[in-house]
Amino acid sequence: MPFCVIKSRTIKIFLAMVVVAVLLAVSFEGGAAAQVWFGYSTRLVPVYRVDTQEKQVAISFDAAWGADKTKQIMQVLEECNAGATFFLVGFWVDKYPEMVKAIDEAGFEIGTHSNTHPDMAKISQENIAKELDISSEKIKAITGKEVSLFRPPYGSYNNDLINACSQRNLIPIQWDVDSLDWKGLSAVDITSRVVDKVQNGSIILMHNNADNVVDAVKMVLERLTNEGYKVTSVGDLVYHSDYTIDRNGVQHSN
Repeated sequence: MPFCVIKSRTIKIFLAMVVVAVLLAVSFEGGAAAQVWFGYSTRLVPVYRVDTQEKQVAISFDAAWGADKTKQIMQVLEECNAGATFFLVGFWVDKYPEMVKAIDEAGFEIGTHSNTHPDMAKISQENIAKELDISSEKIKAITGKEVSLFRPPYGSYNNDLINACSQRNLIPIQWDVDSLDWKGLSAVDITSRVVDKVQNGSIILMHNNADNVVDAVKMVLERLTNEGYKVTSVGDLVYHSDYTIDRNGVQHSN
C-alpha cells in the first residue's frame, strides 16, 4: 500500500508538471513580439516568418556599407513588379541621403537597421533607445514617413531590445531564408539557397551591395514568380495588429 500511495503521488505530480509546461509554452499576444515562456523566464521573439495560406513572400535588403548596386536592384525589382524592404543603417543614411530618397520615391519600403550597426544585445537600454530613435528620425527626415520595421544587426536581440521596439511601435524583423550573399556566392548558388528554402510567408534576407546580388535578385524573382509566389515588402506581408508569435518566430493572425 505505501508503494501505491507514492506511485499515485508521483503520477499526479508528473501530470501537473505537464499541464504547467503546456500552459507556459503558449504564445501571448504582443504589440511587437510574442512572449514565450521558458521555465520561469520570459523570452520575447521577433518575426521570422508569417503564417499565411497565400503564396506570398517578402524580400529584404540590409544596407550598411556601399550603395553601388542599389539602383540596379531597384530596377530589377520594378521590372519584375516586386515589392521590397530596405533596412538602412543610420550612417548609411548620412552618406547616401539621395539614395534613401530614391528608394522611397520608387515605392519601396524603408526600415531601420540601427544607427551604428552594433550588437544590440550587448548595449545598454539607453543606447538601444538612441540606436532606434536616431536612425528612425534620420529616415523620417528624408522620407517624411514614420518607420515601422526594425532589423537588428547580426540578428542579435534580447528582451530589452524587443521591449524598446514595442514602445516605439516598431515590429522587429528577422528572416527564415538567408541568401548568404555576403559570402561572395555566385548568383546561381544564392538563387538555389533562396528557392530551396522559401515557403509561404518567408522573409528573405539579402544585402544591397553583396557580390553578384543584382544577378541573383533577378534569378530569384524569376524563379519565385514562375513557382507562383508574389514577392512583396515585409510590411505588406506581416500583420501589424491582433497577432501572436509562436516560439519559432512565426507570426499568426488572430
